[in-house]
This record gives sequence, structure tokens and C-alpha cells, in this order.
Amino acid sequence: MENRTNEKASSLRWKILRQALLSNPSPPNPDEQSHLSIKRISRRTSHGFNLIPSHVVNDEHSSNKCNGSSTKDARVCYTLPIPDAPQLFLRQRVDNHADLSDFQTCNKYNIDNTGLVCNWPSEDVLAHYCLSHRDKFRSKKVIELGSGYGLAGFVIAAVTEASEVVISDGNPLVVDYTQRNIEANSGAFGNTIVKSMMLHWNQEDISSVADNFDIIVASDCTFFKDFHRDLARIVKHLLSKTKSSEAIFLSPKRGNSLDLFLEVAKENGLHISVTENYDKEVWKRHERFMNGADKDSWPSYETGHCYPLLIRITL
Repeated sequence: MENRTNEKASSLRWKILRQALLSNPSPPNPDEQSHLSIKRISRRTSHGFNLIPSHVVNDEHSSNKCNGSSTKDARVCYTLPIPDAPQLFLRQRVDNHADLSDFQTCNKYNIDNTGLVCNWPSEDVLAHYCLSHRDKFRSKKVIELGSGYGLAGFVIAAVTEASEVVISDGNPLVVDYTQRNIEANSGAFGNTIVKSMMLHWNQEDISSVADNFDIIVASDCTFFKDFHRDLARIVKHLLSKTKSSEAIFLSPKRGNSLDLFLEVAKENGLHISVTENYDKEVWKRHERFMNGADKDSWPSYETGHCYPLLIRITL
């Protein structure tokens, strides 16, 4: 008999989803509803590369009521480590549990809920990379795919003098947070136009944004193998055909998921380059995690799961 503790988090997630949506659900299994199971489903992490300093503003958490459920939010202040950069204040969830209404939304839109969980380590690295290469984005039209709370998109909007930044996700709950955070930080963007957008990678009509972007950015978006073809398709359609354009992904290998995505991208006629050591500071922290120097800060660090590779994609 299969050991329940070894059951995949995705399997648990969909079992809970079925129970939430069935009109006459069977009684929940205590193992599946346990606090441990919920934590494994969300895969929330408190570890990361910590390249963009942040702290919660005050200890007072506000309630956010949406779709009949109530979640706790907090404002997180990000201090960009360059002179004269504005601080960014992003409202995020601070709940330590998953809400069943999230899974109903996931089922309706065929998406995952990970964007609501936290800012993930790869997003932090992507934001740092964009900050370190801010000249690349000057006067460019940029879109972030699968943004979650969109730290990288907000960093690009705040410090690079991009002409336009679109922060997109396929989850309407995530997009709602993004729009509120854009409004809260509007004074930080200078002349850059910043928009939120609900963009599902498999949606048919993208005529309003096709061939429109100089740069696409994304972090850890290649994990879900079911979305590989749609992701490759949307990248190909969004990149500008009339001038130089590229997509910049930061993604860990995560088993064979990244390799499989790269195969699909090549099948779609996209050109790929992969770089392992692309930033001195990121590499230094990676080596310290690997040799145990920072065991206390990231005790479960594993290269294939945690260290994002730099993938550049062109037409």
C-alpha cells in the first residue's frame, strides 16, 4: 500500500479540490485535511536568496474578503539596493493555509494557486537580475508572465525607465492584488505606464498584445508540464516580430520539467540559450548554500529544485 506521506502534493491538492466542488462530497480524510498536508500543497517557502531586502510594515494584518472567503493580508516593504530607488509596498497574503475557494478558482481557470502563496525565490532572483541590468529595459515594452505578486515587474517599472510594463497572471485573484499594488505604488513609476492584465497562456484571442513586447520576463514558470506548449506558444506570439526582442526566464531544473519545456520551445521554432553562472552575487549565495555555510538560512537547499538557471529565448 502506498505510503501517504510520499503522496505528491499535486495529488493532495486535487483531492481537496474535488471535495470542495462536488455537490455531495465524501467526508474528508483527516490526513488530507491536516495542517501538514495544507503546507505541503501550497509549498510555501520562508527561504530564499534574500537579494531584495524586505520587511512587513507593522504587525497589523488586514482582512481581505473575496469570493465569500476571508484571508489575511500584510503590506511588505521592499527596499531596492541601489541609490535613490523608491521603496515598493506590495500587499500580499500572510495566511499559512490554503483556502478552498482558491482551488475553485484554480479549477475554473485551469491554473495553479502558487502565485498567491508568497514571493518565490526565483522571483527574487529575477528582480535582482532586472535591477542589475536595468539599462536593458530602458524605453522597452515589457511583460511579466505568471507574475504572482510581480516583484520583478514592479522593480522594472520603478527603476529602469521602461516605456510600459504589463504584469500578468492567469489567476484573477492574483491580478486583483497586482492592480491594487499598482495603484498603491503609482508615485514610484515615473513616466512608465504600468498595467495589470489577466492572461491565460492558452487563451485564443491575444490580438491586443500579440507582437507587442520587446522583453518578456518570467520566473519558475516551467514547472507544470501540462502548460509547456501553451507557454511556448504565448511567448512566440507576444515577442515583437518587427524589432529585436527576447524572453528572459529564471527557472530551476525541477527534475526534467525545464528540459522538457526547452524541447517544446525549440519545436515551436524558438531559439534558446541557458546560462548557469550569470550573476556573481547569486552564484556566491548558491555556493554558500551548497557547501553548508548558510545551512541555518536554507537547510533544505538543493540545486535542481532551488537554483534558477537563466534562459534567454528569441525568435
